[in-house]
Amino acid sequence: MAFAFCHLLGFSLMPRLKGIAKQRLYLPETPARSDLNNLDAILTRAIDWELIAQQYDEMVKFATALRKRTAEPEAILRRFTRSNIKHPTYRALAELGKATKTIFLCDYLASEDLRREVNEGLNVVERWNGTNDFIFFGKGGEVATNRLEDQEMAALALHLLQVSLVYINTLMLQQVLTGSSWRSRMTERDMAALTPLVHAHVNPYGVFELNMSRRLPLDETVLAA
Repeated sequence: MAFAFCHLLGFSLMPRLKGIAKQRLYLPETPARSDLNNLDAILTRAIDWELIAQQYDEMVKFATALRKRTAEPEAILRRFTRSNIKHPTYRALAELGKATKTIFLCDYLASEDLRREVNEGLNVVERWNGTNDFIFFGKGGEVATNRLEDQEMAALALHLLQVSLVYINTLMLQQVLTGSSWRSRMTERDMAALTPLVHAHVNPYGVFELNMSRRLPLDETVLAA
């Protein structure tokens, strides 16, 4: 479904599939199997293009609703629950998704540049999620409330901390790289790996300075109590 809707919305879904060795390629048409004997072990049935053509207008309606945000994705997908798995539009979207996924798998296996692009993009997302986990550490990183206002406040606070961390780190990196000693050491690959999503220098619990030469201004009677 994700491949189908992304195709209808005009952009490509490029995930990193964990079980890629278990993926199957769908045939454009049944007679094509005879020309692909070497791939017979990973080939399956042909795509039902007629069903896609029949339900094309309905699929476009759902995609348009997503683009214009006149309907939520959950509301649209709720129409295609397991009890309605034989819905013709659902089946057509599934067929389109299988065709698009097959094209992606072929490109992914044939192009090293595409595999690198997918992996680099995933690393950026994982870095972002890791930074979010570091910032949003309270209560196990979960929004422990059912109140919409509190959920919105938690999300806005997280977003503010994200922006602040990226802003400060960007200024620090710029200041360091202004010096010729560090700048001259940076290779093109080093520059490509620069990211403001670093937090090793941040103490999320605050900074507490211990001064053994000072005492709290408490007299003996208070201490005795």
